[in-house]
Amino acid sequence: MAEQTYQCIGCGATIQTEQEEAIGYLPNSALQKGIEKGEFYCQRCFRLRNYNELQDVAIDDDVFLDKLNQIAEDDAFVIYVVDIFDIEGSIIHGLSRFIGRQPFVVLANKVDLLPKVTNLRKLKHWVKVVMNQNKLFPEEVLLASATKQHTLAEVINVIEANIDHKNVYIVGVTNVGKSTLINQLINHYGGAKSIVTTSNHPGTTLDMIEIPLTDDHSIIDTPGIVRRSQLAHYLSRTEIKQVLPTKPLKPKTYQLNPEQTIFLGGLMRMDFNAGPRAAFTFYVSNDIYIHRTKLSEADTLYQKHRGELLSPPGPNSIENYPPLVAKKIHLEKNQDIALSGLGWLTVNQPVDLTIWAPKAVALTVRESII
Repeated sequence: MAEQTYQCIGCGATIQTEQEEAIGYLPNSALQKGIEKGEFYCQRCFRLRNYNELQDVAIDDDVFLDKLNQIAEDDAFVIYVVDIFDIEGSIIHGLSRFIGRQPFVVLANKVDLLPKVTNLRKLKHWVKVVMNQNKLFPEEVLLASATKQHTLAEVINVIEANIDHKNVYIVGVTNVGKSTLINQLINHYGGAKSIVTTSNHPGTTLDMIEIPLTDDHSIIDTPGIVRRSQLAHYLSRTEIKQVLPTKPLKPKTYQLNPEQTIFLGGLMRMDFNAGPRAAFTFYVSNDIYIHRTKLSEADTLYQKHRGELLSPPGPNSIENYPPLVAKKIHLEKNQDIALSGLGWLTVNQPVDLTIWAPKAVALTVRESII
């Protein structure tokens, strides 16, 4: 007779009592209590939910991708969640390989973080263009904030138009707000709040989690695909909270002359090499420390103050932060440089720049979205 297995209702991992450092671990005593209650949270989810303590586990990236293959074999509708604050870092290249010919919409999340002057109609069109450029052709682009229930009307309409005859899958890379969205949907449909673990840390949802809405069909939360181009993978949990904005951005503008440098904490550096005096506007978390200095002094300043004045990353994680690599970029008037996982900057004059960032972190030049 096969041994009974149980799944964590927070992250979806199979509960196991043998390997404390592996996913799904739960002490045997806690397992017995879970059997009595009929619900199970692995130790990792329990600590995260009750003590805000994150237990890191090693997971092969391929595991995340393999989980999505079942979508192509199901009768499914897909809601593909992207982070409007980091849309380039949210792209799943070759999404169609995982979902086949299933119809999908794009949900651009976190629109509440954008400045109030943002033109939402223009923004929606821009998201669609970015998707098409990446060979992704959604039926529709929706704008919402997973933390704000009142912004989810369009999402709920899409679900209810499909749930009677299809499973609705929620997909996206880590840190785009999928689990937060699921919790809001559970709340809307009358279920228990926070049944899915939410966290700023990449890779919280470790397996498929089904939330039945009808006798035959469910909303299905999928594991987040880990993108190494995002800064979050190189920072501590505390530093991630500092870097990922939780309040509307307050753009910060600096009038700069050539031969000046801007540091975004110790995360990135921008050197203004050539061009007329220009106004640089930074759209990053309000908690990021921005430091201006002379280009001639930038190297010395970074070596002396990284991890301290120039932080995050802080003194305990600076040695594990990848070295900054230079990339020369020409930026035209009203173009942005998107800094994956951090935000973006824009300028009002054509300029030549050098951006210093970890090699794996994506930098994208685009037309200004604001």
